[in-house]
Amino acid sequence: MATSDPGFDARALRQVLGAFVTGVTVITTLDEQGRPHGLTANSFSSVSLDPPLILWSQSLTAPSHPVFRVAERFVVNILADDQVEVSNRFARGSSDKFAGCPTVPGLGGVPLIEGCAAYLECRRMDSFPGGDHVVFLGQVDRIERTGRQPLVFGSGRYLVAQPHDLGEPTAVANIARLQAVRLATRALVDLSDELDETLGLGVWGNKGPTIVRWEESSEPVSDNLRTGLVLPVLTSGTGLAFAAWLPRETTAPFIDAEIAEGAPVGEGLPNAQLAEQLALIRANGIVRLVGTDAFSDLYGTSISAASVPVFDQSGAMVLALTAIGSAQRLDLDEASPLVRGLRQCAARLSQRLGGRSPAALASNDPQENA
Repeated sequence: MATSDPGFDARALRQVLGAFVTGVTVITTLDEQGRPHGLTANSFSSVSLDPPLILWSQSLTAPSHPVFRVAERFVVNILADDQVEVSNRFARGSSDKFAGCPTVPGLGGVPLIEGCAAYLECRRMDSFPGGDHVVFLGQVDRIERTGRQPLVFGSGRYLVAQPHDLGEPTAVANIARLQAVRLATRALVDLSDELDETLGLGVWGNKGPTIVRWEESSEPVSDNLRTGLVLPVLTSGTGLAFAAWLPRETTAPFIDAEIAEGAPVGEGLPNAQLAEQLALIRANGIVRLVGTDAFSDLYGTSISAASVPVFDQSGAMVLALTAIGSAQRLDLDEASPLVRGLRQCAARLSQRLGGRSPAALASNDPQENA
């Protein structure tokens, strides 16, 4: 039966569908000879909780379609936010997709890709024609959630998943925070490209200073940079920035907990020493950490860092722009392109958010006014 012209082409439809943000999965299975096959798919959805059913769809022209069409079992590997390379690997038509990709055997020997956010091991129940795709219906036999943050995809690019509630008490404040993150993310990408430095975007989340975006330089300090990383307050540049400009009542529970666990705050009375350190940071408008070993277990080396605050129209610090690099690479001199770039970027963002620059707020101690 002939179909009428819908008035749009496939490319336009793809762009509209891209507005629906999804997670990213790799579907894996075994052929009759026991060889693994897999492909990247975001056409995945839940169907029913009782019985536990899910579905996904595959193009009729996919090289692995003959395998999935008859396979009895498959696994939905829900990718974590640090698995962009895995997603790209299985999106290509390569014959060696599993080479160098660690897996473990699941039910029926079907491979589970290590490091994912979650797994659903399924039996194929049925399949249905869907235009140029086939829709597979699967019953879930076993599940696992690892606690990693999921990878997100929309509008043709990978995105960062971030909770809508970042600790603010009202929905209006949450929306404003999300708008600030979106605005700052674009600026962070441009600044990282300009300086060729690794930059992070931090927010104050429910668990403290949290990195919601990394932009890596051509010489990244580590392969362990990941979004969702929660940093200590007293030993990280991002944490110290929030400690300096957020009200004491916000940061005190986290600071007290770190001090109780033995976090270094200098010699003498910890509270007095810390107050002096934070006052100096506010006066300078920037946090500088030179050659710290506090993250050697994570990054495998001594690092230096610089962090500057971004303020909204209420005068509250909403974001931290942070640069990290090896102690030998990062130039934290006041006249360095990095420090000047961070300051200028933070000032522009604060202005666009209706706030003031750190220099303008240097004499205003938020902890005294809290």
